[in-house]
Amino acid sequence: MKQKSLIHKLLLLSVASVFITMCTPPEQSDADADFAERARLDSIREVRCPRVFSSAAEFYKNRDWGATVRAYDELTELGCDQDDPKEVYLYYAIAYEYMGKYDSSEIVLLKGLTFLPDNVDLRKRLAYSYDKQGKSNLRMDELDRLTFLAPEDLEIKIELAKLYGEEERFDDQIAVLNAIIKINPTNEGAQSDLARAYELSGRDPLDVYKKRFDNNPDNISYGLDYAEKLLSGDRPDDAAKVLKQVVAADPSSKVAYRKLAEAYDKDDRLADAAKTYERLFRLDPRDFRVAVKIVDVYIEEQDYKSAFDWADKAVTISGEGEALGAKGNVYYKAFQACRTGEISVDDRVVATLAFNLFSDAEKSGFSRYSRSKDWLKENEVLFGKPQWFMMDATVKNRGYVKAGSSCYSWVSERLDKGKGW
Repeated sequence: MKQKSLIHKLLLLSVASVFITMCTPPEQSDADADFAERARLDSIREVRCPRVFSSAAEFYKNRDWGATVRAYDELTELGCDQDDPKEVYLYYAIAYEYMGKYDSSEIVLLKGLTFLPDNVDLRKRLAYSYDKQGKSNLRMDELDRLTFLAPEDLEIKIELAKLYGEEERFDDQIAVLNAIIKINPTNEGAQSDLARAYELSGRDPLDVYKKRFDNNPDNISYGLDYAEKLLSGDRPDDAAKVLKQVVAADPSSKVAYRKLAEAYDKDDRLADAAKTYERLFRLDPRDFRVAVKIVDVYIEEQDYKSAFDWADKAVTISGEGEALGAKGNVYYKAFQACRTGEISVDDRVVATLAFNLFSDAEKSGFSRYSRSKDWLKENEVLFGKPQWFMMDATVKNRGYVKAGSSCYSWVSERLDKGKGW
């Protein structure tokens, strides 16, 4: 009997055990737990993200940068950044910029770029943050990366070229500037910077100046720059050709005419130089210094009559020491060219006219010809009392003496009798 009772109890225990096991829920897997957590967060995000986005936009609009940052902090913690990472991280970073926290802006942007590595706007802000932090190398790297992401964006290239120039990386600057000009051949700023970069790098910039003028033939300053480089390179004939184009484009350019005359003078085309200076003088008939330049050219040609006419015109216009000296120099150069082995009376008359004008120029504060004046006196070639004493009665009675030989046929001025003669 006892044995039957024991068997009955064991049977009941087994049944109960099965029943209990069937009622206990099974353990959840890790995947199921993750799915459940994601579902919970999604439900939270579904409610919170729109609200926080709205708050962030309102804070940004009101320029409450601290609140804006806090809102974007919450958005990223909730995972709301995954829906529109560009908007989140761009304005998140800008808010930090307005707070002057460029290091924090950098961190935010780098995180945003993990979602959108090729986003141009985010990388532009990152380059800006590097700039504000003085991280030049990182900024250059970022701008260089941007030139590949946005190859048609000239502003990026211009900024990078400028930075290369500041860092004296002229070869890199030249490469970027050439890329700019390839996109926009008439970009005057890039062309000017390219010419300067060539010079600073030690390269010959002449081709740059040529291309710049060829692409902009109506730009007078480009033509003048190109001509100046040609003159510096001892190519006056080529410079004259360029300058003729310039004066054709702008017949009123006094600078161009002056440079053209200098080019002709340097190329020993003295007649062309004189004519060009005369055209320049017609543009401004009150500029006595142009007349003086014409005097110098005609003296080089040994055309003393023309030189004297222009010197006389310069004196009439201004009466300044420079004009007086130029006129005296015509007499001096003519005397040196015409004098005979035995100094003649005519030689002495012309030498004295030169001496007197040099003296008048010095009284007016212009002493360029003081050495020539001293030479005339020291070498005793002046006309004075001894020479006057030897003049015949006719000359003495009229009270002056003139040069009359063929070499001095253009000399019309007379030398009056001096005091005490």
